[in-house]
Amino acid sequence: MNTIARVETFLVPPRWLFVRIETDDGVVGWGEASLEGSAEVVRRAVEQHAELLVGADARRIEDLHAVMTKGTFYRGGPVFASAVAGIDQALWDIAGKSLGAPVHRLLGGHVRDRIRVYGWVGGDDPSEVADHIQARVESGLTAVKMNAGGRATHLSSSAELDAVVSRAAAARDVLGPHRDVAIDFHGRISLPDARRLAVLLEPLRPLFIEEPVVPENSALLRAVVDASSVPVATGERLYHRSDFLPALEAGIAVAQPDLSHAGGITEVRKIAAVADVFGVQLAPHCPLGPLALASCLQVGFSTPNYLIQEQSVGIHYNEGADVLDYLVDVEPLRFVGGHVSLLTEPGLGIAIDEGRVRAADRRGDDAWRTPVWRHADGAFAEW
Repeated sequence: MNTIARVETFLVPPRWLFVRIETDDGVVGWGEASLEGSAEVVRRAVEQHAELLVGADARRIEDLHAVMTKGTFYRGGPVFASAVAGIDQALWDIAGKSLGAPVHRLLGGHVRDRIRVYGWVGGDDPSEVADHIQARVESGLTAVKMNAGGRATHLSSSAELDAVVSRAAAARDVLGPHRDVAIDFHGRISLPDARRLAVLLEPLRPLFIEEPVVPENSALLRAVVDASSVPVATGERLYHRSDFLPALEAGIAVAQPDLSHAGGITEVRKIAAVADVFGVQLAPHCPLGPLALASCLQVGFSTPNYLIQEQSVGIHYNEGADVLDYLVDVEPLRFVGGHVSLLTEPGLGIAIDEGRVRAADRRGDDAWRTPVWRHADGAFAEW
């Protein structure tokens, strides 16, 4: 009973990797190990972990997580952590289904009845954003996020800085004072520009500015935090609670682990607990598929220091499939008044259309790759 019998992976459009785990008594759990641009590599890592999983007790989630994350001499990083994340989500899905309870009940029960969500506007290199934001507002969302801009030089010109502020001001004009806009720097901005923009954006009161420096420069975050009163968020490229310590100590306001990158539900719960010690809220990164979103929500319903949830319905990356396309029933992830209501079905709370997933995997669509950007002089530019 509850012994893992089979582990399968499915690479499906637009850029997602689903993990299916089945036990000897026929319980099936699903997870998402999507790593944008490197899903095929993660697929192989999941297959390697399957050597440890088949024959193991699916109920021993904490032990299996420890073995997968600590059982090899070389640990961590996005590939290994994403593989573990998808497996971990599937194991929690199995646990909930076996006990007839949603995962949040297994994590201590729900602390809120609904979770606020936000949507993306503007694409990778935003220009006209007002119409996009108006459409999001009309759909019921009360918060949006947009990229600050496209390619960014190390020291931006006055015109480039003004363009960022102008776009944010246009967003604020549409949203008014009772809705929110978050500004994603995407690690494209240099430290001096991040400091300047934090001050320039301050009058527009963004919900937060995101990833003002690349993750390897987390030690520099204090300089951005101290530059203005605008809350700073980061964490989509941090994969373990220890990775978050420099950012937390630097004074960030919002931690953004990704449930499909940072070791799944098991690790993100621990990240949330560490963040809470620093008075930091959680707003998980999730421009991914339905299993990633459902996993985020299960954590959110049971985590006190949870701010808001990213979701990618209609995002510009979703070519060939959208978030709800692989679901048997879309109602659990329906947004009402800019929120998702408490998930009540067992496991992750959603039902995957397995036939559609298997058919999509067999199509062998071209893999999604991270764009390579260059400056006008030909030098590499951060995407």
